[in-house]
Amino acid sequence: MARPQPQSLIPGWMLAGLLIAATLLALFPATEGVETIPYSQFETLLGQDKVAKVTVAGETLRGELREKLPSGNVRFVTNRVPPDLAAALGKHNVEFNATPGETGLSRLLSWVIPPLLFVGIWMLAARAMGGGGGLGGGLGALGAGRSKAKLVAETEIKVTFDDVAGVDEAKEELREIVEFLRHPKDFERLGAHIPRGILLVGPPGTGKTLLARAMAGQAGVPFFSTNGAEFVEMFVGVGAARVRDLFEQARQVAPCIIFIDELDALGRARGAGPMMGGHDEKEQTLNQLLAEMDGFDRSVAIVILAATNRPEILDPALLRAGRFDRQVLVDRPDKKGRIDILKIHLQKLTLAPDVSLEEIAALTPGFTGADLANLANEAAVLATRRGAEAITTADFVAAVERVIAGLEKKSRVLIPRERRTVAYHEMGHALVALSIPGADPVTKVSIIPRGIAALGYTLQRPTEDRFLMSQRELEDRMTVLLGGRAAEILVNDDVSTGAADDLAKATDIARGMVLRFGMDPQLGPVALDTEQGQFLGQQGQFWAPRRYSESTAGAVDAAVRALVLAAQERALAILRENRGVLDEAAAELLAHETLDAGQIPRPMMVGRG
Repeated sequence: MARPQPQSLIPGWMLAGLLIAATLLALFPATEGVETIPYSQFETLLGQDKVAKVTVAGETLRGELREKLPSGNVRFVTNRVPPDLAAALGKHNVEFNATPGETGLSRLLSWVIPPLLFVGIWMLAARAMGGGGGLGGGLGALGAGRSKAKLVAETEIKVTFDDVAGVDEAKEELREIVEFLRHPKDFERLGAHIPRGILLVGPPGTGKTLLARAMAGQAGVPFFSTNGAEFVEMFVGVGAARVRDLFEQARQVAPCIIFIDELDALGRARGAGPMMGGHDEKEQTLNQLLAEMDGFDRSVAIVILAATNRPEILDPALLRAGRFDRQVLVDRPDKKGRIDILKIHLQKLTLAPDVSLEEIAALTPGFTGADLANLANEAAVLATRRGAEAITTADFVAAVERVIAGLEKKSRVLIPRERRTVAYHEMGHALVALSIPGADPVTKVSIIPRGIAALGYTLQRPTEDRFLMSQRELEDRMTVLLGGRAAEILVNDDVSTGAADDLAKATDIARGMVLRFGMDPQLGPVALDTEQGQFLGQQGQFWAPRRYSESTAGAVDAAVRALVLAAQERALAILRENRGVLDEAAAELLAHETLDAGQIPRPMMVGRG
């Protein structure tokens, strides 16, 4: 296992500077105030008794004058030493001495030392640039071909599967790999071999990196951690060299685990963009990775873990059997999983006795593990800010609102007309949701601006996790989304820009119903579009190929428009029947700015027309 190198007391660049200065002083003595004169001028000055002192060094004369030269210098140097010089100097009472001249060795050193010195400086700089590469790296002295993967010793990994919650199925898949690493002979007994690679697939924040570290900690083996983007540089061949170096290091410390985060940065499908050639640097790097994974010795216990949230853009050669043998889904946790995750994140926090993990988990459908960790921290910050002794349920509710809707901006003052419009808009959402059986219950309505553009919000809390939605439920959701716009039409006989986000969401639902789910009776049960596979083969393009005719496209637009208009008309009908409740609820909201579920007047329940 690689050991950390001791840190030098003197930085390399400082030591290099000192060596350069010392060498230059030794090889090139100071020449300031010294004038080179011809020997004939020296003889003239000597005959005029102007020479005070002379030093003979080999074939060079150096000395001082009693008077300044026209240039102002009193020191001189000339290159000739005649045999009768001593007699001439004695005749004119000149003090003189002699020093050893330059030898062949010193002359040789004066030519050899400077190049060696600069080579040493270059190597120091290359080591700093290449992460300790020296001359043996993939790109010579620059060491750029050395892998940037961080090697973590098995004794340094403190994370185990007990620290991971909410992804029980993924943990069970990885436990088997741990048993492979710990007891390979048990599996080889029946002819099984260790899987070459495991791909962790899931949305951001679901704990893919944490799972990889926990697997390494559970197995007790060295852990190489790197990122897909670290393999790709501007120099051609660097990425491939780093891949080779990484696998060479792994073979030396096997059994071990190599973890490549954000694999899509490295493993993007080759030739997916129109401007990408066959010798692209990323493609060379990917080809080297494919070759290394294919060339694994079955007897070498090396497991490659990779993580991505965009599996649809990966090269098919990476996903074939023999490379990434297994794909493990690390999805958003369900309610039980959220409770288990909250137990881990809340165990170090001081909670009030009335805090219920089940209630917090019910408030957070769709939250990932990272979202829940952030939620716990936000609740602790809010409780600390108000000087509380413990964190209450109200702190968690406020933290959920902050995570979902953004930070309150009470300093943003709306003019009375805008404030009234926002109040009716939000109560339109709330009353339509309360009027439709089976809609998610409304827990809070507010006209306090939040985030970047939200002037108010209506908070609905699902009663359970949902994985399927019927056509009726999708239509109900569109109706609730357009309830705010319907309230504006009903009260002001006009619409504002505040419904822009609601319109976009409702239109997306309607388009999905028509194109993907075959829910339009005119077009029939035909999937004209698919949710997945949109990126593969379309990199670098701003359009997607349409797989239906112009006439069908017109029918799609008409069907989407009809669904959205029907939802708006339904919302208008609900609010017309509850006009008195709408006015009363809007007045209450204008007076208090925020209404909880128990403070919202109950409208008349309306069936489907």
